[in-house]
Amino acid sequence: MAVLPQALLDDRTDRRVEPRAVPTAGEKTDSHAYTPSSSVVVGPPVCDRRLRLHPDRQTSTSLPTVHAPVSAVGPARRAVLHLQARRAARHNGSVDLRRAGYAPIPDDAPHRAGRSWWDENAAEYLAEHGDFLGDDDFCWCPEGLREADAHLLGDVSGARVLELGAGAAQCSRWLADQGADVVATDISAGMLTARSSGSAGRLNRAQADARRLPFADASFDTVFTAYGAIPFIADSERVHREVARVLRPSGRWVFSVTHPIRWAFPDDPSERGLTADRSYFDRTPYAERDEAGRLTYAEFHRTIGDHVRDVVGAGLTLLDVVEPEWPEGHDRTWGGWSALRGRLIPGTAIFVCERR
Repeated sequence: MAVLPQALLDDRTDRRVEPRAVPTAGEKTDSHAYTPSSSVVVGPPVCDRRLRLHPDRQTSTSLPTVHAPVSAVGPARRAVLHLQARRAARHNGSVDLRRAGYAPIPDDAPHRAGRSWWDENAAEYLAEHGDFLGDDDFCWCPEGLREADAHLLGDVSGARVLELGAGAAQCSRWLADQGADVVATDISAGMLTARSSGSAGRLNRAQADARRLPFADASFDTVFTAYGAIPFIADSERVHREVARVLRPSGRWVFSVTHPIRWAFPDDPSERGLTADRSYFDRTPYAERDEAGRLTYAEFHRTIGDHVRDVVGAGLTLLDVVEPEWPEGHDRTWGGWSALRGRLIPGTAIFVCERR
């Protein structure tokens, strides 16, 4: 067991959270609560900048086994279906893709299932897509839009930045190298610890539920997620409310998701993927179950209007919706994303918001 190097401090209550033991690779627990990862820096970079644990949030003494961003129901989710199919075949059909489809599911079930799926598939996911995502690169979407070109977060030098659904924290590493003070969070310890390479800047990693962030009010200048958290949570309005809470006044919240229109089309990069086969307004979630009927994966569709209402309902202002075009010369196919489809229908929507 690795021990956190220093205590975390909540300076509003002067309550110290003593150092906790954190499982090393391979150790398993059943905890679902927030816990900093074993590589998290909780010394001066955190406490000096007044990053506090919220007094009502409890910490856990351990991490679970070994979720990541970049996926969403239409194209994004199916981008990993072939990966899961290969894995299922190797494990004698432990995941039955015949049980995949659209069906109602309990609100909290996706939270548990998503963490388990990404914990188990972290290494394979990064082996499949790691060259595109990089080790310390900030890519917003399969269209290849980089933050270095888009500047959707604005000037981050010296800013306190929070990433939700960080996966292996490639985006956070890039931001740290730009001078940001970054905290990368994910529900999956497996993804957070999948890549241990450091960053020249300050980078902290913490396992956390995006619906119940363990940080104090007005702790961050910027919050973002690139295909993380939002698609995998049934009650994503809670995420927006939490973001509004931890953002400072005029702070920015930027999130990318599969473009909602893609839900009406098959996840097929060929011409077949250009013919709508279900209603854009059908919000039935996509679900996969194992042979025992247990939910193993879920994603949720929201229309453009749903996203706007969630943002406004949380007290945030929508500044822009970016729909990246497929760039000339970009020939990589990612699940249902391809040059053929990308020239005709949008694949990604990026919402740029601000706290009032």
